[in-house]
Amino acid sequence: MIGMSATTDSETNEVAGVLTTPEQWRDFLERYGESYARVHGDGEELADLDDDQLEVLEQGGRVGLWLGEAPAREEALAAAEERLGVRFPPSLRGFFLASDGWTGLDGWVDAVHPCARVGWMRDSDAGGRVIEVYDSLPDNEDIVELFRRCIEIARGEDFWLLDPTDVGPDGEWAAYEFPPKYGVPEEYPNFSALFHDGYERMKEDEDTD
Repeated sequence: MIGMSATTDSETNEVAGVLTTPEQWRDFLERYGESYARVHGDGEELADLDDDQLEVLEQGGRVGLWLGEAPAREEALAAAEERLGVRFPPSLRGFFLASDGWTGLDGWVDAVHPCARVGWMRDSDAGGRVIEVYDSLPDNEDIVELFRRCIEIARGEDFWLLDPTDVGPDGEWAAYEFPPKYGVPEEYPNFSALFHDGYERMKEDEDTD
């Protein structure tokens, strides 16, 4: 049976506080974007920076770099929730109201979907194929059921998923990063912690350069 990993150590997955407001997310995403630019950045992403800003960025300083999208309108967010029949958790709502989608993610996920493209994993082409493969293998009932009830937030080679049936006392949904080639979803307490984990990995890469 392909099982699900337990929530990882708090040193890697927990954050001091869950990001729920657009202001909190914007500050975090600026730092995320700057770290991404230092580790993975290319000329297109840094084209708007002048020489002084580039020097500050290379030295690990803050330059207000924004690699995200425009904020979602509340009407678009409400329409996405109505379409799916859910109320998004606070951390996801705050994220969308800061940036309606995000590209340039660390790891094997290409982008966080804009709210209009968020959908059930079972309904996406890639998600449906993964479910079909896992459903054809023995003893995979639990993981297949997880996939069928999860919302797909981001995708690349791997998936970011949120489970609206697993809700904490703060209204946050359990989150998962799922790498199909390894077959074991990694659980996080919420979307904020899932996003933050990639940031921590990039900071480690910066420190080792």
